[in-house]
Amino acid sequence: MRLVVQGSAISHSHLVHIHQLCGTSVQFVQIGQYAYYLANQTSPIPAVQAFCAAQQIDCSYVPDTQLLKKFGLCVMDMDSTLISIECIDEIADIMGIKPQVAAITERAMLGELDFAQSLRERVALLKGLKESDLMRVLNERLKLNPGAVEWIDACKRNNLTTLLVSGGFTFFADRVKTMLGLDYAISNTLEIMDGKLTGNILGSIVDAQAKADALIKLRNQLGLAPAQTIAIGDGANDLKMMTAAGIGVAYHAKPIVQAQATHALNYSGLDGVIYLLTT
Repeated sequence: MRLVVQGSAISHSHLVHIHQLCGTSVQFVQIGQYAYYLANQTSPIPAVQAFCAAQQIDCSYVPDTQLLKKFGLCVMDMDSTLISIECIDEIADIMGIKPQVAAITERAMLGELDFAQSLRERVALLKGLKESDLMRVLNERLKLNPGAVEWIDACKRNNLTTLLVSGGFTFFADRVKTMLGLDYAISNTLEIMDGKLTGNILGSIVDAQAKADALIKLRNQLGLAPAQTIAIGDGANDLKMMTAAGIGVAYHAKPIVQAQATHALNYSGLDGVIYLLTT
């Protein structure tokens, strides 16, 4: 396996110290502006992991078989993963109820609440909001996370099919799909009547199981093996799809997600996924 270290805080002195901890004659290879890998590692070294965590450096031990060109599908969460906001929290802010809604969102992402139930509760609080206010959130607050464009471009160059699967809303997911040129997007649909939100969601809710099912369905349609799939997410409702994938990447994620992910990125942008899978 190879040791991949990355993050804007990384310096030459960090690399020297990590190299000493590894006790190897092999030298680091630079693969990005702030990304390096060290080949021929036999097993994770706790001292390296502890040092990197203390220095705010992302550190991953990656099997040599995990290379981007060997994958065929990447499934990604949207809110706080591909984009920097939780859309429902920002919608609530327009109504002056962000603290109440954000508190429910946080507990759902930590795995403390059933996602579907929590989403219905939050959407009910949005009853009466104008559809034009959704556009305000889109235009004024929705931003792609750092490295999102670079990561999707890398997927395209390596012929990976891309799927956005979100517990958020089609109003935003469809636009993010277009912005990034993704292949597919699946999300929840807010009911809107007479230009206002009714407080209801149309159809079944895209919850943790639905995300995993979407990954498996598309994987099978593409004729891919489980090992050829990547899932990226940040919340507890992403865990099932991450488990169903060949590798699950926790992106600036909740502790419960980091603990169960294959790899975690806490300090790098989404382009950090490129360097995890590059030699």
